[in-house]
Amino acid sequence: MDETIKIKMICIVCPLSCDIKVETKKERKEIVNIKGCKCPKGKEYASREIIDPQRVLIAVVKVKGGHLPVVSVKTAKPIPKHRLFDAIRVISKIEVKAPIKVRDVIVTNLLDTGVPVIATSNIRKDLM
Repeated sequence: MDETIKIKMICIVCPLSCDIKVETKKERKEIVNIKGCKCPKGKEYASREIIDPQRVLIAVVKVKGGHLPVVSVKTAKPIPKHRLFDAIRVISKIEVKAPIKVRDVIVTNLLDTGVPVIATSNIRKDLM
């Protein structure tokens, strides 16, 4: 008999903040039951969070010749949560040249996920 585990979580998708209870197989590959969702978004959130958790990564990248030494960046879409530390290692080694504009692509395909890393702020060239 496959062992099941029960997980409690709070949905963060909408302001209702539902208390969700998920029953899943021990390996977390199959959802047995989801309770406590007041909308369909909660059920989708809980399933995704158990089976394939993903996050948007926010970081900074070094800038050469800019009025600031770093530019803020983020992944354009969520990436698998278990790949976050690898992504941080890659991003920490990058240096870009100023000027940089919001939405400039800094990395086209982070860790072969198909997800680009984009700038979230403007950096102008240092005039000195």
